[in-house]
Amino acid sequence: MLRRGSELPRGDREVLLDLDHGAEAQNTDSYGSVQDGSFIPPRYLTAIRTGDDQCPLTHTEDWRNQPLQQTGNYFRDGKTKIDFVLVWEVRSRRKKRSKDSEGPSAEGPSAEGPSAKGRSSRSELRKAQLEQWRDRFTQNLQEAGLLIEKEETASEKKTVHFLKLSAPWDVLVYYAEELCQRAPLQAQPHLDLNTSARVMDKLHVPNVLTDSVPNRPLDYYTCAFRKSKLNRFLGSNDEEKYFTQTQRHRMVYEILARTVYGRRKRAEVGVDRLINEGAYTAVFPLHEGPFQPPGFGVRPEELNQRQILYHFWARWCKWYKYQPLDHIREYFGEKIALYFAWLGFYTAWLLPAAVVGTLVFVSGVMTMGSNIPAEEICNNGSSYLMCPLCNTCKAWNMSEICPMAKLGYLFDHPGTVLFSVFMSLWAVTFLEYWKRKMATLAHHWDCMDFHEEEERPRPEFVAMAPMMEENPVTGVKEPYFPEKRRLSRMFTGSMVIILMLCVVMIFLVTVVMCRGIISIMMFHTGSPVLRTEAGTIANICSSIVNLGLILLMGRVYTALAEQLTKWEMHRTQTQYDNAFILKVFIFQFVNFYSSPFYVAFFKGRFVGFPTNYGTLFGMRNEDCGPGGCLIELAEQLFIIMVGKQLINNIQEFIIPKVKAWQQKRALEKVLGGKRHRELQRWEEDYQLLECEGLFEEYLEMVLQFGFITIFVAAFPLAPLFALLNNWVEIRLDAHKFVCEYRRPVAERAQNIGVWFNILETLSHLSVIANAFLIAFTSDFLPRLLYQYKFDSDLYGYVNFSLAYAPLNYTEYPQCRYKAFRDNSGSYTLFYWELLAVRLGFIIAFEHAVFFVLRAIEWIVPDVPESLELKVKRERYLAKQALAENQEALLVSGARRRGSGTGSGGSSTASDSSLGNLS
Repeated sequence: MLRRGSELPRGDREVLLDLDHGAEAQNTDSYGSVQDGSFIPPRYLTAIRTGDDQCPLTHTEDWRNQPLQQTGNYFRDGKTKIDFVLVWEVRSRRKKRSKDSEGPSAEGPSAEGPSAKGRSSRSELRKAQLEQWRDRFTQNLQEAGLLIEKEETASEKKTVHFLKLSAPWDVLVYYAEELCQRAPLQAQPHLDLNTSARVMDKLHVPNVLTDSVPNRPLDYYTCAFRKSKLNRFLGSNDEEKYFTQTQRHRMVYEILARTVYGRRKRAEVGVDRLINEGAYTAVFPLHEGPFQPPGFGVRPEELNQRQILYHFWARWCKWYKYQPLDHIREYFGEKIALYFAWLGFYTAWLLPAAVVGTLVFVSGVMTMGSNIPAEEICNNGSSYLMCPLCNTCKAWNMSEICPMAKLGYLFDHPGTVLFSVFMSLWAVTFLEYWKRKMATLAHHWDCMDFHEEEERPRPEFVAMAPMMEENPVTGVKEPYFPEKRRLSRMFTGSMVIILMLCVVMIFLVTVVMCRGIISIMMFHTGSPVLRTEAGTIANICSSIVNLGLILLMGRVYTALAEQLTKWEMHRTQTQYDNAFILKVFIFQFVNFYSSPFYVAFFKGRFVGFPTNYGTLFGMRNEDCGPGGCLIELAEQLFIIMVGKQLINNIQEFIIPKVKAWQQKRALEKVLGGKRHRELQRWEEDYQLLECEGLFEEYLEMVLQFGFITIFVAAFPLAPLFALLNNWVEIRLDAHKFVCEYRRPVAERAQNIGVWFNILETLSHLSVIANAFLIAFTSDFLPRLLYQYKFDSDLYGYVNFSLAYAPLNYTEYPQCRYKAFRDNSGSYTLFYWELLAVRLGFIIAFEHAVFFVLRAIEWIVPDVPESLELKVKRERYLAKQALAENQEALLVSGARRRGSGTGSGGSSTASDSSLGNLS
């Protein structure tokens, strides 16, 4: 602990900043045995022995005999808060010692004796090394000012050690300034950041989405913390509650991440590397008590933060309520709160998209009877003898596809074209308004000016770097990896990525061939029903197989991408995360979207015509089904998108519970006969799962965003299914973080990082994809051109869109196939006119949407005007609070007014300047 009113002692700074401090590990066998498990820094014990009245721990002798005041997140004195817990496990050596005491066998040493003894000795040396590191690390933590207390949970086979850490006031003050924590200057009224709530309030409409969540965190104007200006900050006289729990956790974790445990040459620093080495099994801050609220008769204001989040957020019955974002940020930190804010904002914006998409689909159902081409197929299809669909198939009548022709209209009518335009504008508008929301939240949560500090090297980088170089920012020698070698490794990794993408393409070709084989099998059954629905059955079966391959390859590639990213030796965690995210997203993009892209833009384009069919590995290239390619694309999107969502939700619901049960069972084995006693908070939290971060959550939502924007012209119900999934996803994720995960370290962030750039790329890609989808895959433009040139009611369109087989096709003379070709197989004039219309539509569509996008960017500023005023007000208050010469100016001004010297004009000017400062 630090002496009040003084700076951090020089020894503490050496421990944290000088990696050479203490070249040899000090003996810390005494820790955990002093004061019934409490660990007190040696300098305080020395002060006690010498009778130093300034020692802040001179009251410990009286404390020893005091009864325990409270349990939970406190030391045994019931007053000292637990900020962090370190855990490690040690297996009992009793059995081994008993075997050794029996001596060698009468039969003599076995052949495996020396090797087994060597393995045993290496294991013992490793255990001794880890124990030495733990001792040195603990010693340096207490030198840095942390208070430590140890607990043990032992059984015959294993002992679990818990090291409880607490940061006293002076340490917190020092690191609050070191980490530029924000301190409150002036309270301000709570802001209503929900646009829908403000609109409903103005319209005097009852809002069932609101919920009166108790103990909402106060909102302040803040500035960077300064120890010298401590008395100017609100609440600085209450040392117990001045820093929030998340701020305390962040500062203690900073100490844990900086503290040395070995030698400088090996860069043996920080708790993260100790966990990677196996010295500790877990490190985590504690939850604020149980998540289940107590019995009846307890007011909501008396619930702890975790219980409030569970009762008002993580329960399924709260699915239609606003999320308490301020409470989430207060408990989990800004990074996690921003994820839930983005997920809630995205879900709210899905509501109008889902409504419009459902209306478009319903309008298609209601107008199916007015589809003249489908009526012609149903009524006159027997007069159209269609050419065989495969080399061994027979000719068939067009009337057989009547149901599919009617069903295809649901996904290919003028309403879907308008909906694709709407969704393209929706995507870019959504991102523009999310920028405003993100800026508002960043200021509201004091992260607008947050920038990542000079990041420490990753533990894996430190362990594997081949050389040391001086950091140009800090001036300290750090592990270094040559940039040329990193670039060469990144290039090699990109070759591996390309190879894996080729594997995905091979699987795609396999699925295509599987679909063709299933179609032929269905056609050869002889059943009229199976022959008519052969394409649909083949498409559904192949889509299910494709989904299985997608999920399997996704797992394999994620593991491969992780190993590649580690091998590339990125120095900081941010660089590592960005490289990993980019690799996985590129692969998952190709993995999930390759099959829909094939159906949307390539299937049916290279079929050829009778006597000149295109082939792939001896099989005829696929043609679009009876209802067109859009209905097949809709089937694929439904199976892949909705199937993936169902599987992911089932996994997120079941897998954490299974893992938690296994972990709880393992700890119960350690408890043995004491399993029926009430567990302490650190024991209960150790049973929970380690938080796995937000990567999988973001990836799932970003892939969903691509499905509902890129291919929305073929599947108007995609936003509706996404909306239903996200309502479930929010509660599943909330329940995981509140009930099933250990409390993560609160991390600061001002945006959602590289994921926003990916979303922007997808939104721009969706404009291009929808333009090509309408132009080349839909029948919208061919019908429109036919209406303009021949018949506005589309009578005769079916006959016009069918070509006759060439005269040299002798198997089925005069059979028909769908194409704009003449009797010789050449393209007709109408085909070239249609091609010009298609290209013109793409150019007009893209220019119109991107023009509207630029207009929206110009009209909608990234930072609201009201927020700019608040930022200026906050900066003004911060300038006043941190002005070094303010008091001097006030004193000198008072003296001048008292002496009466100077002219009246100068006195007035002086008073005016003082008024501006006050």
